[in-house]
Amino acid sequence: MKTMKKIELHLHLEGAAPPGFIRGLAAEKRQDLGGLFDDRGAYAYRSFAEFLRVYEAATGVLSGPADYARLLSAVLSECGEQGAIYVELFISPDFCGGGDLSAWRDHVAAMEEVARAYALSGVESRAVATCIRHYGPDRARRSAICAAETAGAWVSGLGLAGAEDSGQPSDFAWAFDCAREAGLGLTVHAGEWRGPESIRGALDLGATRIGHGIRAIEDATLVRDLADRGVTLEVCPGSNVALGVVADWKSHPIARLADAGVRVTVSTDDPPFFHTTLSREYEMLAETFGWAETEFRQMNLWAAEAAFCDPETRDRLKKELT
Repeated sequence: MKTMKKIELHLHLEGAAPPGFIRGLAAEKRQDLGGLFDDRGAYAYRSFAEFLRVYEAATGVLSGPADYARLLSAVLSECGEQGAIYVELFISPDFCGGGDLSAWRDHVAAMEEVARAYALSGVESRAVATCIRHYGPDRARRSAICAAETAGAWVSGLGLAGAEDSGQPSDFAWAFDCAREAGLGLTVHAGEWRGPESIRGALDLGATRIGHGIRAIEDATLVRDLADRGVTLEVCPGSNVALGVVADWKSHPIARLADAGVRVTVSTDDPPFFHTTLSREYEMLAETFGWAETEFRQMNLWAAEAAFCDPETRDRLKKELT
């Protein structure tokens, strides 16, 4: 599966950090990360709440544009190994400078330089500036301003991530209005831990893509609405199984959603946390649902059409996939 050309729309930059990279960076800075890793050196957690704690503790090792540039290089290198030709990365201004616009600009400039180099080698990328839901609407406003002020070639979208049970999508309306006015694409994590109503709230914000969105399967009317409107789901099956959102791969609704006409795509979310890779996700879909080249090509074409990129890049991606 590694040789198949792929598009990934839902990848958290810090969540894609290899454990070895984080341990090495911590050693350079003489920081103690005791309790974050298991005996095999992997990230250790037992619940979604612990996952968020470990995620943010690992993120805390990263400080400054140079660290983020190194991280992006490590992540895009792995993406290329997995056959990805285009990747969208969730990156939060809260983590890159604490929501300060000047600091965010510096981080973006450092990462853009890395992104340009990898684009020349065949791995195109874009950044989706991300509001952290459990940090609240006020900090989301700051993140949206950061996104709007750096909107352009690389920063191309605004997202909403974090603890899904914190507040309602409508709490973040100002941030999404700001991003929309700046011409940014809009995506919201919803329908993972909360039910279909969270997806409807995300659509009310103007999102054209939903991060996860698998609990739409519980509402037939919503499924039809998603299909009719051409809303794209950024589905992360391995993540859903690892976190217990679904019991196992056979229980995952991705195939049922696709059969109902919903545009589904496949991503890894936070791959080292869930012991997965983009190629493994494809292998499991093939093994579980019998998906083959036809299904994967269609899925990637949907991803290209939903990507927050310029028309020229989109056309080039679609040609590469066909």
